[in-house]
Amino acid sequence: LILIMTLYTPRHNLEVTAGRKDAHCLTSECEGDQEKTSHVMILLSVCRGGLIWRLRRILIWVLGIYIAIPVIIKVCPSIQAKLVFLNFVRVPYFIDLKRPEDQGLNHTRNFYLQPEEGINIGVWHTVPSVMWREAQAKDAEWYDKSFQSSHPVILYLHGNAGTRGGDHRVQLYKVLSSLGYHVVTFDYRGMLGGSPSEKGMTSDALFLYQWIKQRIGQKPLYIWGHSLGTGVATNLVRRLCDRGTPPDALILESPFTNIREEAKSHPFSMVYRYLPGFDWFFLDSITANDIRFASDENVNHISCPVLILHAEDDTVVPFQLGKKLYDLAAQSKSLNGHKVQFIPFPSSLGYRHKFIYKSPQLPNILRYLQRDVFPYCC
Repeated sequence: LILIMTLYTPRHNLEVTAGRKDAHCLTSECEGDQEKTSHVMILLSVCRGGLIWRLRRILIWVLGIYIAIPVIIKVCPSIQAKLVFLNFVRVPYFIDLKRPEDQGLNHTRNFYLQPEEGINIGVWHTVPSVMWREAQAKDAEWYDKSFQSSHPVILYLHGNAGTRGGDHRVQLYKVLSSLGYHVVTFDYRGMLGGSPSEKGMTSDALFLYQWIKQRIGQKPLYIWGHSLGTGVATNLVRRLCDRGTPPDALILESPFTNIREEAKSHPFSMVYRYLPGFDWFFLDSITANDIRFASDENVNHISCPVLILHAEDDTVVPFQLGKKLYDLAAQSKSLNGHKVQFIPFPSSLGYRHKFIYKSPQLPNILRYLQRDVFPYCC
């Protein structure tokens, strides 16, 4: 209404002035028009002032929130830990993890283990797809005995946020199962009880690794980590190698060098990345929680074959961090003749952070796992 009055009033005044009034608008009618115009101008001025004040208030609120967030994180570093693990994000929300068959995994057993007193972790064991008919309606004893088959085993360590039932994770299990692998995966502590921590997640992974080894004997066992799970994987493999019991191979999908470099590169940090004191506010708050995930240090202690997979268009863990980790691993003196292979996936494929499982080349790449060498290159 104000805009219409603003546009209409000057034109009306010009018409009156040109047709019926003299240059000085001495009549009472013209004076009335002038009074109306002045009222409109006053109203516009008040409205403009109110709009500017509201915009100012919004800007102050936004600025206040922008400043408050790093201060709150610094004062309460436990918040930063929750942002790293995201264990409270349990997507997909509406699936029953006790029924993996609902996700198309009709040859999968769901069960629970207790790595420590008061700590429970949910586990899935998917047998190779060639065994799916035999697996129907079978009990825990049958699944345990299925490890005695000639098929190799992959222990899969997923990333943060969500559960073992995340769609991209389920799709990878299906691919690996179709290639003849047993796949064992689990949700870290914090989902069913306890608080997540780097030490606790690594302990859970070690517990499950030992649980599998007790059932498979000398059969091949590979460790596959994705995203944050690559940090858990290198922690685990370093510990195993230090004991002189390395796994048969380590596969790192979308890995990073260490948590500080990953946090600084993460899209969530973009609005604060150039803030003076960024490291002090955000990164120091992470390490204050004893969270490091120092894969760049761990690779210097790994003595088994290493395969790194990374998509060039990964926006969560930048491609250059995976390449940097490869360069460090390739120079490691602890490999004892084992190879490190880096497989990049071009941006044109659109695999980004979660969809490398879609690659038609993945079966060819993984076939080399059983040869203890990775000569394949895209």
